[in-house]
Amino acid sequence: MIRFEVWGEVKGSSVMRRLLEKASSFFENPLDVRGRIFVLAAGLLLVPTFFFPLWNMTLYSNQFPEGLALHIYSHKLEGGKTQYRDDLKEINALNHYIGMRPLVEEDFTEFKWIPFVIGGSILLAFRVVVLGKMSKLVDLFVLFTYFCLFSLWSFYHKLYAYGHDLAPTAAVKVPPFTPPLFGHGTMANFEVYSYPGVGSYVMAVVPLLFLIAMWVSRGSVLRQKTL
Repeated sequence: MIRFEVWGEVKGSSVMRRLLEKASSFFENPLDVRGRIFVLAAGLLLVPTFFFPLWNMTLYSNQFPEGLALHIYSHKLEGGKTQYRDDLKEINALNHYIGMRPLVEEDFTEFKWIPFVIGGSILLAFRVVVLGKMSKLVDLFVLFTYFCLFSLWSFYHKLYAYGHDLAPTAAVKVPPFTPPLFGHGTMANFEVYSYPGVGSYVMAVVPLLFLIAMWVSRGSVLRQKTL
């Protein structure tokens, strides 16, 4: 029994050592030219997120059959605008009747750190291009993926808080609700449609470009070793 236990420990240690050696070897791999181009493209692709909405919501009712539009950017809120109407002001007026807090940029702490993180990610992408190391790219991929998932969770939490923190003295009583994060939902007498904007689609593509850069660079290293 003791021999089997010792042998199992030695074998397990050997397997773990080989895995660690492979991981260390992978992280030390250089990025080839194609990999650096993909990382550079990913960094440049993040620039439009400062100018295009991350999310779009549209509210329809009998009173507003053409819809009230709300655009959420990385740094601001903006309603659809016409010559006679600002949709954000209309939405806040309607929110007042059901006891919901007004949508104001000061309540969105995300507007303070999302642009900063995006800008930092662009700089880190350029750093990866210059240094050309797989380990730096893996670090950036993990950090950026976490940032995207955390931002999505933060947005959902904000929607939940707005729909559940209703004033008890509101003129119109509605049960607590959560505006839809994706797709269609109903809020009082409004039909709400919520979908990612151009900025979110761009942010979803960036980690894929990082993965492609890892794949092509690893393939290039393997081909060189077989020569």
